[in-house]
Amino acid sequence: MKATTTPSTVAHNSMPPPSTASNTRTSRVAPHSHIKGLGLTPEGLALSDGAGFIGQTNAREACGVVVELIKSRKFSGRALLLAGAPGTGKTALALAVSHELGVKVPFCPMVGSEVYSTEVKKTEVLAEAFRRAIGLRIKETKEVYEGEVTELTPAEAENPLSGYGKTVSHVIVGLKTVKGTKQLRLDPTIYEAMLKEKIVVGDVIYIEANTGAVKRVGRSDAYASSYDLESETYVPLPKGDVHKRKELVQDVTLGDLDAANARPQGGQDIMSVMGSLMKSGRTEVTEKLRKEVNKVVKGYVDQGVAEVIPGVVFIDEVHMLDIECFTYLNALLESPMAPTVILATNRGNAIVRGTTDVVSPHGIPVDLLDRCLIVKTDTYNREQIAKVVQLRANVEGLKLGPGVLERLAEEGERGSMRYALQLLTPASILAGLSGRNQIEVEDIGEMNELFLDAKSSARHIGSEGGFDGGRM
Repeated sequence: MKATTTPSTVAHNSMPPPSTASNTRTSRVAPHSHIKGLGLTPEGLALSDGAGFIGQTNAREACGVVVELIKSRKFSGRALLLAGAPGTGKTALALAVSHELGVKVPFCPMVGSEVYSTEVKKTEVLAEAFRRAIGLRIKETKEVYEGEVTELTPAEAENPLSGYGKTVSHVIVGLKTVKGTKQLRLDPTIYEAMLKEKIVVGDVIYIEANTGAVKRVGRSDAYASSYDLESETYVPLPKGDVHKRKELVQDVTLGDLDAANARPQGGQDIMSVMGSLMKSGRTEVTEKLRKEVNKVVKGYVDQGVAEVIPGVVFIDEVHMLDIECFTYLNALLESPMAPTVILATNRGNAIVRGTTDVVSPHGIPVDLLDRCLIVKTDTYNREQIAKVVQLRANVEGLKLGPGVLERLAEEGERGSMRYALQLLTPASILAGLSGRNQIEVEDIGEMNELFLDAKSSARHIGSEGGFDGGRM
């Protein structure tokens, strides 16, 4: 290790000094934490560095067009292929698309190798991903009784089944809102639900007229006290009438509906319980069940109760799929309920997996490639690598000394941008062990002595395929 000018020398294997701000909570920084969107202007033009994205102006503008097509629901059943060298931002582009679409549009990411499961078929994994990427927004209008409980009186009667004890025949509930009050006579089963919810006078509740379901919203703020600490949630007195119509919106996916209907409802006996414990965690959904679910969904859509929202399936490392998956993918893209598909690969001409002699661009069969809009990602130059390194240093809260940014940009251009980014955290740990709060050029030099980038490691492999580490 090179000597550093510090007040005290600290060994590599010693523990770093305790942080003074150890009580502050730090969140994990993921590889794409800095990506917040595509960074486009309202006209759809890419900013030089916006929303955490540096460079890739053509690819970002192309993805911006795709986002608008998805929002207008004119890109369903089509595919977008992101092709480029490793480390050029293909996964970051897909994540930026998901940020632009928002939380209301389903986004289902997966890796090509996920299909090789021992529990279910390859095609089943793809079908599940497609179904999870199709949302269903159900709008339902319910009649409810809502208000603050002013009275809760159970009426008792003689038990007809035995001469001993009494039973609740009905319950009188008084509800109050800003506009008025109402007294309700309710079934004893609703009273049992109220006891389970621990409802007392002064609570704000609502009761569904059709099902009799009872929900406790909170305690009326008229009962709010002056305690410093309380576990109770206080809510204002409901407005309007006690009896009203309420519109409820629920977002589910077709995958949720498939899973709910595919799960067998066993009995309560010991054999049924043991059988459910012994079964596999994943249940394969039959095509017949999916058609039944589609029929029900179509009925909801025709009635105007529900609305279908096509989402996005993102398949990273798509060259890992085999010829059977690609054939099934063609069929899924042509199905009436198909989401938008985004594929990503870093392969050039490659053999299609599952075949021995079929060579195709990007490792994807030509018939599927013909259905794709292809977006190329460019390699980063030194200036762009420096901007990305500075952005990541800001996200991770690291300080860079003079000349460090230029050195890391040089390493990124010589090796790869990922290698330059990976040097940041180890160099910051080394600087901390040396008693400094910022990374210096000598820390980067020492990291280069300790670690190799992919290109340097490849150069040290001998002609016979062994690692010739002794003769550098």
